[in-house]
Amino acid sequence: MSATAFLDVRDISVVFGGLKAVNGLSFQVEQGRIHALIGPNGAGKSTTFNCISRFYTPSSGSVTFEGQELTRVSPHRMASLGIARTFQNLELFAELSVLENVLLGTHSRGANTLGRLLRRPDRETEDFALHLLERVGLADERHQPARDLDFGRQKLLELARALAIKPKLLLLDEPAAGLRNREIESLDRLLKELVARDGITVLLVEHVMQLVMSISDRITVMAFGEKIAEGTPSEIGSNARVIEAYLGKGKANANANANAMGAAHG
Repeated sequence: MSATAFLDVRDISVVFGGLKAVNGLSFQVEQGRIHALIGPNGAGKSTTFNCISRFYTPSSGSVTFEGQELTRVSPHRMASLGIARTFQNLELFAELSVLENVLLGTHSRGANTLGRLLRRPDRETEDFALHLLERVGLADERHQPARDLDFGRQKLLELARALAIKPKLLLLDEPAAGLRNREIESLDRLLKELVARDGITVLLVEHVMQLVMSISDRITVMAFGEKIAEGTPSEIGSNARVIEAYLGKGKANANANANAMGAAHG
């Protein structure tokens, strides 16, 4: 990909004390694509996400979005650039209603956020928030306090709130966590629709491989803070280093032998 990638993570490292959580990581995300960042627990995925969204500053390396260096941008300006994210640990206002949580998201982009928060939303803004709740399947619960939703539906609410800023780039940290199979299938359709119809680019961290393999155009795999593989879902699914990272060397070899025997007898 060219140097003018939509999102360009280049040679970033993150050191906490003596621990190198991310080591020389580089990858690029193309505009209008779904790119997954996967790996075993502790691989450095969430740390990488936190660097992109400016909760952390990398010890070295650069992160650029539409040619702009993000490591010099204040975290509160990310929404105004068109970057929204959801979190592994929910960041909702539990006492507010489902609709009010989404309305707060509509105020995150643009100037004079505090002044806008203090005013009653106009009809157009409220209709837009309701539209987003319909898209994630929460319109019927719009008047319920956010705390009354189960964890999976709270994740969907957080997604709706992220969409409220009308992002160019959507960063999703384990969006399928806590979802039932039917909800995962709905999320699959929604994310594909966001790219195809709304022109949103998606970067996600996810452990539900069913979703990752279905929706991703490209996958970057991390282990122990480093990139070990990158490619299409089919390439990643057959990559020996990826299988070893998830299963361990012995099981990976057994899996490879089983596949070879299956092919021989096929």
